[in-house]
Amino acid sequence: MGCFFSRRRKAEKESRPEGEEELPKQYSWDQRDKVDPKDYMFSGLKNETVGRLPGRVAGQQFLIQDCENCNIYIFDHSATITIDDCTNCIIFLGPVKGSVFFRNCRDCKCTLACQQFRVRDCRKLEVFLCCATQPIIESSTNIKFGCFQWYYPELAFQFKDAGLSIFNNTWSNIHDFTPVSGELNWSLLPEDAVVQDYVPLPTTDEELKAVRISTEANRSIVPISRGQRQKSSDESCLVVLFAGDYTIANARKLIDEMVGKDFFLVQTKEVSMKPEDAQRVFREKAPDFLPLLNEGPVIALEFNGDGAVEGCQLIVNEIFNGTKMFVSESKETASGDVDSFYNFADIQMGI
Repeated sequence: MGCFFSRRRKAEKESRPEGEEELPKQYSWDQRDKVDPKDYMFSGLKNETVGRLPGRVAGQQFLIQDCENCNIYIFDHSATITIDDCTNCIIFLGPVKGSVFFRNCRDCKCTLACQQFRVRDCRKLEVFLCCATQPIIESSTNIKFGCFQWYYPELAFQFKDAGLSIFNNTWSNIHDFTPVSGELNWSLLPEDAVVQDYVPLPTTDEELKAVRISTEANRSIVPISRGQRQKSSDESCLVVLFAGDYTIANARKLIDEMVGKDFFLVQTKEVSMKPEDAQRVFREKAPDFLPLLNEGPVIALEFNGDGAVEGCQLIVNEIFNGTKMFVSESKETASGDVDSFYNFADIQMGI
């Protein structure tokens, strides 16, 4: 076979016009756009407002380092982001498919969404966070957390491109690798904290100002949850929505209705369920829901407040009549419903 290809190459060479050089073979990887690392980096900046518009990062890695007194806005999804040695900066990060890692930073205020969040050797950070896994701090002090709250038109698609669910947010379930006896290296921001007071909208850069941002709670892409804060009531209610064309819209509508009636959204989760999982969580009602599990992940919501079960049942019957949902049947069984589902979900997601 080697001789055959040798003769063919010789024939091709002889048929080429005299003086014409053989062009190198083009491969697909040679035709890709060259990535300039400088386009995905902010380094050594002072007293500047900088950022990237939607579509400008498009899933690349990004580095922010040695910045001081800067306002930094990444209005796009990215692979991973590392923030090193930054001081007194305001930072917004669009959805990050992998990790966000702060190292040796201090006095920074941030809003961000990611799969993994880690802080090491930092002090005095205030972070409005959406994180799919348990946030981790290490050798750090005075780190404060709140729930992610932000909107612009492209953000929902960026969450999808980054592979993140707006319902998987463990923002307040912090793990401290280096706890100090008698001290707490982290805490939660006040429940009435206004995100724009910490991470204001861009006001000086004309391109960044053009992004149509809202920080109103009812417009936030990520549902605002109470997380690990103490519950206001002994009564909670579990609602599980099954996959379909309007599942996300239905979940948002239900949240708006319940919050509008002064109930609290404690936590949310989006996770796939198997029949055996459904048996444990839904018990005698499981057969009603088993066929729906093949359609995709379920979305679970925990509401809290006196009368939450009855209030939720009324809203579901009035607004979502005909849509199959699991709703806790009574105040007495509801806490068990919540524990069963979220214990399963935490094991499933490895949190």
